[in-house]
Amino acid sequence: MSNSFKIHLYAIISGKSEVRHGKVIQAIANHLRESQRTSTTSKGSKLYKEQEKQKLESYISKNRLWINHIDFNQYVSEGAEQKVYLNDQKSVIKLNDSIYYNSWEDYFHNLLLHNTFFEDTAYQLMGFHTENDNLFAVVEQPFVEVTSTTNLEQIKEFLLKNGFSNTRNNDYYNQELGLILEDLHDENVLSKDGLLYFIDTVFYLTDEFWIDFNNLD
Repeated sequence: MSNSFKIHLYAIISGKSEVRHGKVIQAIANHLRESQRTSTTSKGSKLYKEQEKQKLESYISKNRLWINHIDFNQYVSEGAEQKVYLNDQKSVIKLNDSIYYNSWEDYFHNLLLHNTFFEDTAYQLMGFHTENDNLFAVVEQPFVEVTSTTNLEQIKEFLLKNGFSNTRNNDYYNQELGLILEDLHDENVLSKDGLLYFIDTVFYLTDEFWIDFNNLD
């Protein structure tokens, strides 16, 4: 991958370049980054995320991003991090509480990275929902009708061609970009008509990502 792509990727994360369904996500991520800039609390701590949540909820209220009605009768499945609901046979609604991330900002970075690399299954942030004092991001994603079981070796081969090496099990790392991509088992990558559709990705930005950008700047 060229240096120009690295710069483009950083521009997406920082909100300076467009990506599909990215405008709202970028605005929120930038708000959190600015609001937490002077925080002395260690990122990754429970207190940091709680402070971030309070600022996020204030932003949600100010910008009228609360979603009060969700058709829970359309329940499909759930995992450790999210609940999935069918939406008109063409898309699914997912409620995610960012449990896999040290911060809400990191979760929004994941959405932006997913939409950059996997545009055909891009997330659209619809708003937010609360349940039992837990905050959930509500995202919509195209529904993928599976036609065959996903071959994990096919995933590995596809990612290797795109610069991601397999580190362990279903986890990958792109050294050139400083990106970690995890949890790519056959329920998170679906197969339709011989093509792979990445529907649930877990991206992490490493320290190398930021160092590389500074070196390029």
